[in-house]
Amino acid sequence: MDTRQRIINVAKSLFHNRSYADVGIKEICDKAEIQKGSFYHFFSAKRDLVLAVIEDFAQDWAHGFVHEAFDSRLPPMERIDYLIDAAYFWQKAAKNLEGHMPGCLFGNLALEISTQDDVLRAKLTAVFLMAKERFKCTLDEAVASKKIAPLDTERTAEAMLAYLEGMILIAKASNDPETIYRLGSALKSIRIERNA
Repeated sequence: MDTRQRIINVAKSLFHNRSYADVGIKEICDKAEIQKGSFYHFFSAKRDLVLAVIEDFAQDWAHGFVHEAFDSRLPPMERIDYLIDAAYFWQKAAKNLEGHMPGCLFGNLALEISTQDDVLRAKLTAVFLMAKERFKCTLDEAVASKKIAPLDTERTAEAMLAYLEGMILIAKASNDPETIYRLGSALKSIRIERNA
């Protein structure tokens, strides 16, 4: 693994398990076993690093469990069940390893820094829009195949994403991944009718 990726991986873990503000460049360098000069060779500031972390995590997310959950070979509404299961098992495994739920890195960062930095907010918004599009495509397919009644797929997808993020946040606040399992089934019942 190259030095840049090692820095990103260390920062990703630290930002996700603690917070952006709580983690300093020195700690990142120490954990990545590099000198500060190496850090500044790749990143001009911590802000540039967090942008790279968001991009890297978005790629992991898009090609990892989210890709599996939204696999076109699964029936449309089963994809949402898969997503809930994946979120639950991921958070539960993290709690078993670390003693606490990390929550959603994107949600964590949005809560912490989106009011302070327009560039970071735009980057996080792009990730959320990508996630919303996964829900929308799934809903469009479910409507087209008559698996669900017609609805406003754009707004329903946005509401589903908001519910998912909120559910993970509440589970994180109580450090209880079972919250995801307990509330997850309601995700599929969210519906916003057309012209509502």
